[in-house]
Amino acid sequence: MELIHQGKVRDVYADGGDLILVASDRVSVYDVVLPTPIPGKGALLTALSLWWFEQLSDIVPNHVVSAEDVPAEFAGRAVRVKRLEMVKVEAVVRGYLTGSGLAEYRKSGTVCGIALPEGLVDGSRLPEPIYTPTSKADVGDHDLPMTYEETAGVLGDALAARVRDLTLEIYRRGAEIALAKGIIIADTKLEFGIDADGTLRLADEVLTSDSSRFWDAASWEPGRTQASFDKQFVRDWAKSTGWTPDDAEAPEIPQDIAEATLARYIEAYELLTGRTWS
Repeated sequence: MELIHQGKVRDVYADGGDLILVASDRVSVYDVVLPTPIPGKGALLTALSLWWFEQLSDIVPNHVVSAEDVPAEFAGRAVRVKRLEMVKVEAVVRGYLTGSGLAEYRKSGTVCGIALPEGLVDGSRLPEPIYTPTSKADVGDHDLPMTYEETAGVLGDALAARVRDLTLEIYRRGAEIALAKGIIIADTKLEFGIDADGTLRLADEVLTSDSSRFWDAASWEPGRTQASFDKQFVRDWAKSTGWTPDDAEAPEIPQDIAEATLARYIEAYELLTGRTWS
């Protein structure tokens, strides 16, 4: 095998005609990889993505070849996948207002240039999910918001429309499934790629605690910070230290913060899948 790409969380190896996608225990916040891993996180992300790929298989094909036929040292946190030409856009969808979208809304009443009703607050449910794509940045760089028209300029009209429509459909299906299990998916980002036959496939990870905001539906209340099952806990901790993404060094994660983060990931996995994590 040959390591051909190392992302913020995933490492990609070439293995014959396939790729081996390995989810590490690294964690990134604000597009910066923190120096402390969270043991077990990679296996959790892999297992949850595989579960979601099954739930969504009637909507869109995915890149998975096998979750078992992987090198022994990566067992449990790696997947054998098809080689794809990755779509050069991060497909982001928001069903609720928070984070960077809230900051923009407070300034201009828009999110990524999309006008929203007046009177929304942190945690408000949007009238309809909105597609707010970003650029795909290299490690160490930051993803930047794009308009839909800009994505069409990069991808072409037909592919841009297909990615947008699939992203919204996947989100609606995922949000419906999750809500029945007690989790609100406030927003998420997806990745797509095109295989050798020209088929558009869902790739990378899908609807995980790393790529989505998961909120506790039972305690959801607009106007305040929501109880979550995702890495917002780590983001909030990092911000509380006074660190910013522009600082030269990122802070080490204390053990209790790492353990509390993993506990949230496990709870999300168990609620969604109905399976016990061990």
